Amino acid sequence: MTHIAVLGSTNMDLVAYVAKAPQRGETVTGREFRTIPGGKGANQAVAAVRAGADVSLIGAVGVDAFGSQLRSTLEHSGVNTDHLRTTEGSSGTAHIVVDDEGGNAIVVIPGANGSVTDLAPGDEGLIATADGLLLQLEIQQSAVLAGAEAARSHGVRTILTPSPVQPLPPELLATIDLLVPNEHEAAALTGATDPRRAAAALLDQVPEVVITLGSAGSLYAARGAEPLTVHAPRVTAVDTTGAGDTFVGTLAVALAEGREMPEALRWASAAAALSVQRIGATSSMPYRAEIDTQASHTLRSTS
Repeated sequence: MTHIAVLGSTNMDLVAYVAKAPQRGETVTGREFRTIPGGKGANQAVAAVRAGADVSLIGAVGVDAFGSQLRSTLEHSGVNTDHLRTTEGSSGTAHIVVDDEGGNAIVVIPGANGSVTDLAPGDEGLIATADGLLLQLEIQQSAVLAGAEAARSHGVRTILTPSPVQPLPPELLATIDLLVPNEHEAAALTGATDPRRAAAALLDQVPEVVITLGSAGSLYAARGAEPLTVHAPRVTAVDTTGAGDTFVGTLAVALAEGREMPEALRWASAAAALSVQRIGATSSMPYRAEIDTQASHTLRSTS
């Protein structure tokens, strides 16, 4: 079984479901509220577990009730939490509004995630045993860099989701093998609204890029190769929260298993398509058998 290490955030998602998201200064009545374990690190860890990998999460939760619940949920999901620290103060939270079209708006309060500024004893050893390291930007960038440098020194593939989007220093980009922004993040990083132009600009900084395009699929670009677009299955979305993390976690497993990029992207797209048809982030993520079925169905319908 492949081993994926994840260095990233763990949050409690506080999700309000509304017909239409409120504008500035507006109050609307919602129809439902849920608390769902999330955070981009935890989300990608659960996605990778369900896709069939052995997964370890490096990060932190607080001493509050959310922290206990987050750790318990991750362990129940099969994620190894031996490197998930408990720190003083509150756990991270994400305040999410989901509208009836499946769109969302999110405010993240880092909480304990802000305490992760570097690797702790034993973290580098864990990373060295992995077949891939997943990184995001909901923890301190200094910790992301330390993890990426550790992975690079041990020959471990690094995959970075640049979210929340922010300037990426050259020393971090030099350690990244695969960058996976969505189309909005790619535009923010490059100033190019066209995904192909954005991908070309990003290839000046990293060797491979996958830009996710929502319902349009994904665009893959690598140095010295023609860009490749993989279309997403046609589905009706009810909640897109966590879809990107589902995609990335599943993609990491596929690549660690040695699949070629086109097949890996189709498999990840199938997982994301399943997730958007369900409510929540980790609660929506599909299992390997479901992904295989969806991917096979999509391949037959397009052939």
